Amino acid sequence: MSLLARLAFAALLATASLAPALARDDAPAPLVAFNSDEGIARLARAKAKTDFAGLANQFEAQSNIAYCGPTTAAIVLNTVRSGSPDLPRDRSRLRPGDTQHLPGTVDLAVPRFTQDNVIDKGPKTRAQVLGEPMTIAGKTLRDAGYQLRQFDALLRAHDLVTRTVVVDDALPEATIRADLIDNLKRGGDYVIVNYRRRDVGQPGGGHISPLGAYDEATDSVLVMDVNPASAGWVWMPVATLVKGMRTLDTVENRGYLLVQPR
Repeated sequence: MSLLARLAFAALLATASLAPALARDDAPAPLVAFNSDEGIARLARAKAKTDFAGLANQFEAQSNIAYCGPTTAAIVLNTVRSGSPDLPRDRSRLRPGDTQHLPGTVDLAVPRFTQDNVIDKGPKTRAQVLGEPMTIAGKTLRDAGYQLRQFDALLRAHDLVTRTVVVDDALPEATIRADLIDNLKRGGDYVIVNYRRRDVGQPGGGHISPLGAYDEATDSVLVMDVNPASAGWVWMPVATLVKGMRTLDTVENRGYLLVQPR
């Protein structure tokens, strides 16, 4: 083999040996489970976590795969209106005969918003949330769950003040990060994100959940996933979350909502 050929071969080997390292450097940071040592450590050191305790206290898991939106709405509404005397009483889960051994003055229903009763004021019927065809932009199609603006309409119907942010290609990642951090540092308002699971490294399609905290050291947010049977709470890099939100959902991109009581 000539000297030139040997040099070319050596360069090829060096390039091949660097390829895995370069691939690792370019790969997105992994999601970190909240219930791991690292996950707990991130919450402990996070400075932007004002929303976490209230949301965790009201947290519940979604009852079916289409209910990530109603479940998130119920959690946020119960957090915002905790202690209010006018919370609804959902008796739909009571069975005939449940009260037969109790005094007639006892009401078994707990006053709180539920995944079922929040839908009543929203823009979609229960059947439409579960996939009944409806007309959107002149087309009849199945639109299970909630698109971002549909979910915004649901929250506004419950008298919450919202700011909807569609994550299109023109919106800088730095602007999104600043919005999330500012909200998570401040009490009395909340962040709800709408992203596509497969774009953040999880199996599945579109999803809605609240955020609980931001860890500056790893530039990651705590997604309090309302489907813990599927994914569980995870620390997700902001860049990864942005990638999941910058995805098309029927008529426009997904995004996030900044929510506060009126």
